[in-house]
Amino acid sequence: MSKETAKLIFLYGIIGGILIAALKWSEYRFLVIDHSIEIYSGLIAATFSAVGIWLGLKLTRKQERIVVKEVPVTVPAPMAEPFCPDEAKREELAITPREMEILELIAQGMSNREIAGKLFVSENTVKTHASRVFDKLGARRRTQAVQFGKEFGLLP
Repeated sequence: MSKETAKLIFLYGIIGGILIAALKWSEYRFLVIDHSIEIYSGLIAATFSAVGIWLGLKLTRKQERIVVKEVPVTVPAPMAEPFCPDEAKREELAITPREMEILELIAQGMSNREIAGKLFVSENTVKTHASRVFDKLGARRRTQAVQFGKEFGLLP
């Protein structure tokens, strides 16, 4: 038996007790004395009927189902030309070829250590080039630098 069911049974018992007390308190004492078995039986029947109806509704309720249907959609891909970085924008921002190379490797998701290993330079050199690129692009983080690089046409 769940807590909710126990609470409801307790609540119905309290309500039944209040009703019985109200009958005893009222002027209908003769009715209670003459028909006490019928009244108690009726109260018990009403209580069990209410609990039964509630349990029936609770237990037979249909569970809500969420159905997700995936529909494949074919999207025609435009004929893509090879990406050409915007050299005018690169020169305008005064980004050197080495800084551009660092930015491209950052865009590939490489760490400073991985970039240093690939380019055969020290990690501090990579950090210096990266911070210069960040300053020239106006970025504070690596992800922001990549985003700005794409917006400026420097990265694909």
